[in-house]
Amino acid sequence: MPYTAEHKQKTRQRIVECARELFNRRGFSEVSIDEIMRHAGLTRGGFYNHFKAKEELYAETVAAYMHFDPSQRWSGIRFDPQATGTACAQQMVNIYLSTAHLQDVEGHCPLVALPADAARAGPQARMAYCKLVEHMAGMLSGGLEGFEGEEARKRGLAITALCVGGMVLARTIDDPAFVEEVRLAARDLALQLIGPDAGTSIA
Repeated sequence: MPYTAEHKQKTRQRIVECARELFNRRGFSEVSIDEIMRHAGLTRGGFYNHFKAKEELYAETVAAYMHFDPSQRWSGIRFDPQATGTACAQQMVNIYLSTAHLQDVEGHCPLVALPADAARAGPQARMAYCKLVEHMAGMLSGGLEGFEGEEARKRGLAITALCVGGMVLARTIDDPAFVEEVRLAARDLALQLIGPDAGTSIA
């Protein structure tokens, strides 16, 4: 009996999630299709029912992060999917630059974990990476009350750069005190760019 469309979609999502964890931990070039499918509890032959190549899977792992719900992975994270305006932008910064995100190597945002890989994984992966940057910057720009047009876009991109760059630096430093200094500096400056009433929130 053939599998239902729902079963196929769930299987595809499992492959994507397992691949993202492995790519985050070890990098695109160091992870094989066999490893991904084994991690997902599936056989290699099933891979090609969903993807033409590893590059296509990589691109989807990046794109899928647009729909990531942090509260489902990180306990103690306050996440309101209905938040709008400044509250939405502030929430994004606080969660992105949280200790929960920093400490979860397998759950890192692809913008943090995979920047070098994106350049090597082909045009499809680079396009997905750029779309995720645009998506994040666009959501942040939309939450900047009192700023419009080019100024809002500029601030959204700057906040995105602070979030991603701050996490990239923090995850490569060995000194815990310095890690915390970098993380908090990036977070506090990003919140200032949102506006004077943004304040600070979760650690």
